[in-house]
Amino acid sequence: MVTVQRLTEQEIAERGVRKWPIWTKEVSRFDWSYDQAEECLFLEGRVTVKTPEGNYDIGKGDFVTFQKGLSCVWEVKEPVRKHYNFS
Repeated sequence: MVTVQRLTEQEIAERGVRKWPIWTKEVSRFDWSYDQAEECLFLEGRVTVKTPEGNYDIGKGDFVTFQKGLSCVWEVKEPVRKHYNFS
């Protein structure tokens, strides 16, 4: 339910990622549930997202898809800055 990948600059441009809003978060830990799917590109920071299927270490340069219906715990280890888009 979580996909982590690296996109080329061309793929980022084709998806219009740099035009998406930016979300920031300080070092913290919180529960989160996705009522919509989310795609995001991490610009800064480092997190571990804990899901029933396993843990995902995510950081700068990662393009991540969180599926609708996912419930997880975010452990923000370094302050995060990311572009995001809900669908």
